[in-house]
Amino acid sequence: MSYTPQEPFAAVDLGSNSFHMIVANYGDGRLQVIDRMKEMVRLASGLDGKRNLSHESMDAAVQSLERFGQRIHDLPHANVRAVGTNTLRQARNGKAFLTRARQALGHPIEVIAGREEARLIFLGVVHSVYNESDRRLVVDIGGGSTEVIIGRGFDATHMESLYMGCVGTSERFFANGEISAKRMRRAMLFAHQELESIRATYRKVGWDSALGASGTILAIEEAMRHKGWSDAGITAEALARLRDHLIEASNVHDLQLEGISDQRKPVFAGGVAILSAVFEALSINRMTVADGALREGLLHDLIGRVHDQDVRDKTVMDLAQRYGADPEQAKRVSATADNLFAQVRPAWSLDRRPDQKLLDWAAQVHEIGLSIAHAQYHHHGAYVLANSDMPGFSREEQLNLAMLVRLHRRKFATDELLQVAEDSRARVARLCILLRLAVLLNRSRSTSGLPEIHARAGDSELDLQFPEGWIGDHPLTQTDLDAERELLDAAGINLKYT
Repeated sequence: MSYTPQEPFAAVDLGSNSFHMIVANYGDGRLQVIDRMKEMVRLASGLDGKRNLSHESMDAAVQSLERFGQRIHDLPHANVRAVGTNTLRQARNGKAFLTRARQALGHPIEVIAGREEARLIFLGVVHSVYNESDRRLVVDIGGGSTEVIIGRGFDATHMESLYMGCVGTSERFFANGEISAKRMRRAMLFAHQELESIRATYRKVGWDSALGASGTILAIEEAMRHKGWSDAGITAEALARLRDHLIEASNVHDLQLEGISDQRKPVFAGGVAILSAVFEALSINRMTVADGALREGLLHDLIGRVHDQDVRDKTVMDLAQRYGADPEQAKRVSATADNLFAQVRPAWSLDRRPDQKLLDWAAQVHEIGLSIAHAQYHHHGAYVLANSDMPGFSREEQLNLAMLVRLHRRKFATDELLQVAEDSRARVARLCILLRLAVLLNRSRSTSGLPEIHARAGDSELDLQFPEGWIGDHPLTQTDLDAERELLDAAGINLKYT
């Protein structure tokens, strides 16, 4: 009987209310959780009226991440993934915070889009209570957003991230902890307005069972259970009794609810209002509470990436097919780019796995803009990539992929690269150069293939060596290389070829 050594993995969720980390060992197809950490940072409360994070909130978050970082210091970097959610999607000074946060954690931190957050939540929930046949409705109330998902098995079919969370709703409608029937009605009406965009569609699709995730819903169920209002899960009747109990207390500080921590109390009423509106809008009578959430989904998704089951590969393939990209040309460009990448990788300090993947994805979709118009098709393709829902991709990954497609032809506009995170800029620029050359060398779309090409790289130079006489026999390629040399020279890159 063979035995696969266990690998350590970690997932970090920088939520709007709490930061979570889960550490697990994976081997023989089984995941064993060995550690969990949670800190109530309440990052969303640190956003001011101009959507800037306060220095105090950033300091508290960084201190939390330093503690997380100490725990995962010795884990392989490829086996750790950290993501930020709604508050970091909103924060105007998010880049400044992320620079500090990455240093504190010791690992990159990605900001994911709302629908990607929803997909990962669904993945985490269904792994904890898997059922292949039933269609599930999953609801997760976070600090800054609420995710509502329908899916079957491990596949989410309908995903939405709504702009309402327990922190923002509590601060807006239950200021100073005050609760009244009028405040509760107003908070629920606000939540109903957010749910209005999905109500008809979700009710038409339907589901066999409803599942709730996250600390807010877990706390609501815990409060009901201690009060004896519900034996298991959350019912509409018990939820109504909980609302009445909150109104009678009149202030969150006077709540007498077992299982609700003092840290949870300030945002509890907002969570109850949101869940009440979800129950009403979607006509839910009973909801089961699941253990899995975003961090568990993140962990399973990460393990899939490491073990070559990367959802991003399927996302790119689907995009290429949807926009009619030529698969044979994509293969040719990818093969040439991979060849150049392997030769210059050490000199250019490129990472074999993530950087080569990004280059391969760009090769697959670099022509998708042709489905819109030939003129400026690299602009069209970049726009599609930057603005599509792309399962598995963080915002930064999506931007980097769009940048490779945007700069794969014509002027090498280095000013465009200022959109890329500073610590990724040089790497993305070098990948752009490799893609440009791969596209150029396959311009004829010939099925006969290219000769063996040797490449050497320096900090700001690239030297290509072709077989003797080959360049002279291919004057069009020589002309293209001459033009490319001028374009790269304007960007401070010295291209040589013989």
